[in-house]
Amino acid sequence: MRKNLSALKAAFPYTIPVMAGYLFLGMVFGVMLSSKGYHFGWAVLMSFFIYAGSMQFVAVNLLSSAFNPLSAFLMTLVVNARHLFYGISMLKKYNGTGLKKPYLIMGLTDETYSILCSTEAPKDVDRVSFLFFVTLLNQIYWVTASMAGGLLGSFFTFDTSGIDFVMTALFVVIFINQWKSQKEHLPAVTGVVVSVLCLIIFGPDNFIIPSMVFIALALTIFRRTIERRA
Repeated sequence: MRKNLSALKAAFPYTIPVMAGYLFLGMVFGVMLSSKGYHFGWAVLMSFFIYAGSMQFVAVNLLSSAFNPLSAFLMTLVVNARHLFYGISMLKKYNGTGLKKPYLIMGLTDETYSILCSTEAPKDVDRVSFLFFVTLLNQIYWVTASMAGGLLGSFFTFDTSGIDFVMTALFVVIFINQWKSQKEHLPAVTGVVVSVLCLIIFGPDNFIIPSMVFIALALTIFRRTIERRA
């Protein structure tokens, strides 16, 4: 019990910036889902079981459009494909986490990944418990904010046009933070260059899937070079 409490106290300060962002973003998601006529409980369930912020925003539009399971599958795969690389890079850090590993994998969002990549547990704190509480606290923030947004949207009417731009702004901030925290910038430069080229070639409606494919190929080809330089 004392071990968990000390890990919780150590993890909380690192999650405060995420809390500030999640409280706003989660509420936006809840409001958007509520504006489509869904009960706030669906926002809570999606945030608890899916827990993929960007995909949850996309899912709002998927739920309000014609049912197309293949399109939904491909879109989910593309939007969350970055987690393949997140998972690979966390293999060593998650080694020896025991029964907590499945939840740590499930809860590995962009923000949690950013914290865990740049932070080590204090020397007097259990490492596994620290990883667990960083992940858990972030999800609590998201679920709570989603519920609040769903409740707010059910009582008030909002014009939600353009509000989903918050996810774009969030990813820009994450990109800048990762750029500052990492010495090797080749993966980031590769992602930007490939995305711009695919946008020019395939157009704004069709560039996402080709971008992800070519980024994955480029990072695979240059993996050893990146690891050596890092």
